[in-house]
Amino acid sequence: MTNLFSLDNKNILITGSSRGLGSLLAKGLAEQGAAVIINSTRQDSAEKAAEKLRAEGLIAHALAFDVTDSQAVQQAIDRIENEIGAIDVLINNAGIQRRHKFTEFPEKDWDDIVAVNQKSVFLVSQAVARYMIKRERGKIINIGSIQSELGRDTITPYAASKGAVKMLTRGMCVELARYNIQVNGIAPGYFKTDMTQALVDDKAFSDWLCKRTPAARWGNPEELIGGAVFLSSRASDFVNGHLLFIDGGMLAAV
Repeated sequence: MTNLFSLDNKNILITGSSRGLGSLLAKGLAEQGAAVIINSTRQDSAEKAAEKLRAEGLIAHALAFDVTDSQAVQQAIDRIENEIGAIDVLINNAGIQRRHKFTEFPEKDWDDIVAVNQKSVFLVSQAVARYMIKRERGKIINIGSIQSELGRDTITPYAASKGAVKMLTRGMCVELARYNIQVNGIAPGYFKTDMTQALVDDKAFSDWLCKRTPAARWGNPEELIGGAVFLSSRASDFVNGHLLFIDGGMLAAV
């Protein structure tokens, strides 16, 4: 029981993890004993992020591939499985944001959001799950959002993509749980990140957010690590199809 949360000897692939929240999750999980596989669209970015972790004595690998390209995804997963080792945990973290009024939202931006935020979850999970099914074990964690449940001005396609991630999580659970594969999600609320810096700096928005959130503050990115450790470890072996909201209580409030 003392090792319920241990990640020793686990290989964890995190998409979109050369920077931002993905990089933070990689560091937090590696500090708990995992060997993390850093993914980016560029090998130099992935290798730079992995080298930074290795300099701290952590175990990290780097592999660039386009998470929206089915052939590239399959080749990358095959390479990881054959050269690094079995993928014990997959974290579908890659995501983008675009902001426009709904009636003026460019079709190209819609397509990009759906491809990265939604299609990639399907493609990477499908490729990894084939190996997990053979082993009859594995964990998949999909990064959703408070927008998996709530809408907001100028980000309707983003909310739609994150709502789809919620249902992908549940659908995958139904099909994969019989193979001892747990599929869950983490849905962050509002955190201080590069993506939200403009909102953090907007006093009117920050004041509104603090009043809207029971915790009365922005989230700190480090506060996402605990949920990721839990869902990656044996402690969550009977947790399946669940979306863990880490939002300071925002979803609970009216």
